Amino acid sequence: MGIYRLATLPGIFPRDRQVLNRVHETCIVVESLENAGGAERIATWLANTWSCAGKSVNMIALGMGEAEPFFHLAPEVKLRSIWSGRSGRNLLESSAICLSQLVKLRKALRDAKPNCVISFLDKSNIITLLASLGLKNTVIVSERTDPHGRRLPHRWELLRRLTYPWADSLVVQSEHALSFFPARVRSRARVIPNPVLLPNGEQGFLGKVNPAKPHRILLGLGSLRDVKGFDRLIEAFSRVAAQHPEWNLDIYGEGPCRPELERQVSRLGLVGRVHLPGVTRDPYARLCEAELFALSSKTEGFPNALAEAMACGLPVISFDCNSGPGELIRDGVDGLLVPEGDVGGLAKQIDRLMGDPAERARFARRAPEVLQRFSSERVLAMWEQAIMDAAKHGPGIYRQ
Repeated sequence: MGIYRLATLPGIFPRDRQVLNRVHETCIVVESLENAGGAERIATWLANTWSCAGKSVNMIALGMGEAEPFFHLAPEVKLRSIWSGRSGRNLLESSAICLSQLVKLRKALRDAKPNCVISFLDKSNIITLLASLGLKNTVIVSERTDPHGRRLPHRWELLRRLTYPWADSLVVQSEHALSFFPARVRSRARVIPNPVLLPNGEQGFLGKVNPAKPHRILLGLGSLRDVKGFDRLIEAFSRVAAQHPEWNLDIYGEGPCRPELERQVSRLGLVGRVHLPGVTRDPYARLCEAELFALSSKTEGFPNALAEAMACGLPVISFDCNSGPGELIRDGVDGLLVPEGDVGGLAKQIDRLMGDPAERARFARRAPEVLQRFSSERVLAMWEQAIMDAAKHGPGIYRQ
């Protein structure tokens, strides 16, 4: 976990310090904390880091029941759930539930009286902006995926176009994601990547290659949803599995595509070679067991799993989707990028690295440099600067 030090922030002048000091009450709004997603992880990291630095941090979960947060939440962080306890069965019922969440969130914000509200994910952002109408707090909304590849239902897209100009700042994870929004939103937006974190500052297993190991693992990590493209990874592995009988493919995660993926594994005759063990609470242990990592996503925001694999010293292969992998992988230096959707190309590069331990070791030695390129201190400084700029700007004109 990165250590918060105001003195390390670049370009902080006395007036900036005064603004930042006034932003001492922070409220982070998320859809839920039950899942192992990237948004939940970064929201938790920010909350824990700021609370350990003495800030008062509230977290409000819009759709979370009584379950414990997936990621450890510091005891100093005050967590409140405003879940209705049910899901809408039709448009009218769903609209009523959203309205109820909006009313409850507005009351929670009035009770907490934060100086700054930071919301994560598109629908939560919309509800937060509507709930903040007339309130005096600064509001920062954060998109955590590439909106070009994640189109919202029509009514939500209309609401996004209506409400996002009200935000004091928009945070996205790449220039490509930023290009989705109109100029009046981009003018107050910032590109902030995720930090690359390892537990307790560990450096993983630099250049780990064990020729005597009887079974080697090609690893995938992520929710079992269509956007993650694990069907493409399984197909690519099937094309090289016979040439590399010592290799297996393990995909950790859970989601609605499990039945379809299990049928694919059976149809391709890969039972016993491809495993779907479910969610892991210790991804770093799984990364340390593997010798190669592949990202097969159709679209990404900032792929944490890929970043963590590189930080652990794994050679990596990824489809070069529009946002994310190209910011992390230096093609041919610390990993390989394959044109988006080229399953044959992915199979070819997997075959290449499975058969070349020296090349895997070469990529593995350079991959951990991602820890310096996306350090927690650097990313935290970017968030702090975004908060200062939004606070100096003042509450959005449509919310005064």
